[in-house]
Amino acid sequence: MAEEPDDRKPLLSKKLDKFFVGLNDAWNFVRRFFQEVFLPPYEFKEVVHQCYRIGVESLPLISLTGFIVGIVFTNQSRPSLSEFGAASWLPSLISIAVVRAMGPLVTALIAAGKVGSSIGAEIGSMKVTEQIDAMEVSATNPFKFLVVTRVLATTFMIPLLVMYTDFVALMGSFLSVNKNELVSLTTFFVQVFESITFLDVTSSIVKSILFGFTIGIVGCYKGYNSSKGTEGVGLAANAAVVMAMFLIFIEELLVLQIVNAIRGV
Repeated sequence: MAEEPDDRKPLLSKKLDKFFVGLNDAWNFVRRFFQEVFLPPYEFKEVVHQCYRIGVESLPLISLTGFIVGIVFTNQSRPSLSEFGAASWLPSLISIAVVRAMGPLVTALIAAGKVGSSIGAEIGSMKVTEQIDAMEVSATNPFKFLVVTRVLATTFMIPLLVMYTDFVALMGSFLSVNKNELVSLTTFFVQVFESITFLDVTSSIVKSILFGFTIGIVGCYKGYNSSKGTEGVGLAANAAVVMAMFLIFIEELLVLQIVNAIRGV
């Protein structure tokens, strides 16, 4: 029994070493991105292509999800407000909830599942089939072409998708409010915009940019460092989704604390 702790030390040490080595590799990967993004050549065509794939091709899923979120949250909130005779506050409540938290968070989580896994699997398959090595031999910078373009695309498109999700969710909420409280579209959106502050919009955009960058950089990192053949491609795609979602929740918490500190809450 006395030797058991000694047997565990090497295993614990290896895990710690692996963790810090991985942390250092991730830091170097992010640092390399910020170095490469400002250096020529600039792959504008590939950035536009990735923006189309990430933004336009995600619209059907984002539209359906945002619309359902607006309706469901409105229907869930109505009974609680009705108990206090405050059903007329529904537009204000929905607008604050959607713009401050639900819009950015729902969009980022969906994008992490759809876009993050796609990036991780695509780059991972190129890694294990040695296509990245072939690009280096042909005097092409694979990091610039594969990583920088995709991270820029996610950073640009996620904020746009968030704004679109906010609008779709509010439209879904309006249909529910109009059906039950007979509120006109003009009255609904007047209450919506009266409840939203400049800080709400700014914090939402900042979070969206952080979420987009996180989804892109995590997906690219996991794919770029995948191994073990075809099995590694699946592991890279799965790890990209899990890690991106984990970091998104952490960023949401940190930004919330900063915004609350600015508000003086």
